[in-house]
Amino acid sequence: MATSSVRLDQSLVEKANIWGKAHHRSAPKQIEYWAKMGEIMEANPDLPFSFVQQALLAQAEREAGKLKSFALDE
Repeated sequence: MATSSVRLDQSLVEKANIWGKAHHRSAPKQIEYWAKMGEIMEANPDLPFSFVQQALLAQAEREAGKLKSFALDE
């Protein structure tokens, strides 16, 4: 993954530090999370924020091989 430097308002970085500590993320990772969520929410304005969070969690679980098959009993 390529990286680049970006100038950010100091208050945003301070907020990212606080939120990041609460969620066990670095400030850059917190800002990446906000950007990703913002991009998804703008592309899907009818979806609730919590639904998007759960969808991202399910995707991460799938990528980690932690999902189990579900079958209906007939």
